[in-house]
Amino acid sequence: MASQAELTHLKNDEPLEHVLEVLDADGAVIVEDCFSDDVINQILTELMPYAEKPDSNRTFINPMIAAFFGEHIRHVTGLASKSPTFVAEVLLHPLMLDIADAVLGPNCADFQVNVAHMLVVGPGAQAQFPHRDEDVWPHMPQPSPEMELSSVTALCDFTRELGATRVVPGSHRWELDRQPEPHEFADAEMPAGSRVIYLGSTIHGAGTNSTEDQHRPAFHLSYMLGWLRSEENNCLATPPDIARTLPRRAQELLGYDVHDAINDGGGYLGALDMKIPADMLASGEL
Repeated sequence: MASQAELTHLKNDEPLEHVLEVLDADGAVIVEDCFSDDVINQILTELMPYAEKPDSNRTFINPMIAAFFGEHIRHVTGLASKSPTFVAEVLLHPLMLDIADAVLGPNCADFQVNVAHMLVVGPGAQAQFPHRDEDVWPHMPQPSPEMELSSVTALCDFTRELGATRVVPGSHRWELDRQPEPHEFADAEMPAGSRVIYLGSTIHGAGTNSTEDQHRPAFHLSYMLGWLRSEENNCLATPPDIARTLPRRAQELLGYDVHDAINDGGGYLGALDMKIPADMLASGEL
């Protein structure tokens, strides 16, 4: 029987170059010690009340998306509008921003947030079908540059039994029609406060929660090329009254910036009244 695939574990203080080497080779890497217990507890204090609302086990846009998430997952969207600690500690985490700049920066003027959600995977939740996050942009001609950098942050210890994210190392270099064999999956088992970071072109999916009474809270946070349309409408998820209270860099990541490609021979995207929305937040015009 073939052995199970494995993911490389690094620490948060690992040199950026080493993290990028592993990410380039495997399409995914686990980085431990990203967040302290105090940070995790504070974020959970801010967000779990939303996860416990009846409508957090929500309906979705269409039956396929509903089947993808299943009936045993609590879903909290628009995290930047609900948790100041998430913004300060997770959205603006220096290592993740540096990786995004290295992976996405060569193909855009700046990157933006694609999705920032909390998923609480409950007992009985079945494994997601294997997928690539970049599949949400099926009209992009192939081959394409990396379009997305994704991460799942463990807010409890991730184990296989709890449904740890399953990743297929090396799949970012496969032909699109190649399907993984069972032994090619690696379970992202990791302690709370860790992140599994993976490319949008890497095959992965949440695992099965086979426990009887344990829940697995986690964040999905992804960044994308700044000229793509995001899965979550971040300017509506974090409206101006909230956005103006956030750091300027957070505003930019959430879509209140202009994607200015003038110096690259292009144009600009996302202006409002021919101005940068973040400037308008600062001046009180927005």
